[in-house]
Amino acid sequence: MALRIVINEPKTKKSWQIEKDVPTLIGRKIGEKIEGSLIGLGGFVLQITGGSDKEGFPMRAEVDGPGRKRILLSGPPGFIPKKEGQRKRKNIVGNTISDRTGQVNCKVVEGDGDIPTILGIPPKQKAEGTEEKKA
Repeated sequence: MALRIVINEPKTKKSWQIEKDVPTLIGRKIGEKIEGSLIGLGGFVLQITGGSDKEGFPMRAEVDGPGRKRILLSGPPGFIPKKEGQRKRKNIVGNTISDRTGQVNCKVVEGDGDIPTILGIPPKQKAEGTEEKKA
């Protein structure tokens, strides 16, 4: 079961995606802090902030369990109201990571270092003919 893990670093406001088979994340909940060494980021502490299942339904911290439920929503994630007071019944996944989870979102809480080099992500190449913005 390959899991897409999105790692966000609030200091630099950058995100990275990796796909890894991480069975130790099953049973963890939104808001829990995990060691970065579980996904190959030794020396970092990450916090689970959300995710979605394999079909794309978003996870919500207020809904317990790993299953899908149909609840009345008045705001994100899962529903963005167009008018004030608008509510809608939508399918949502609970706050627990299971084998049906497709993506997990995390943010860096503690630790310093260059995350792309630790994960082995190559730097993006600039397109030819583009110039850097001057401050």
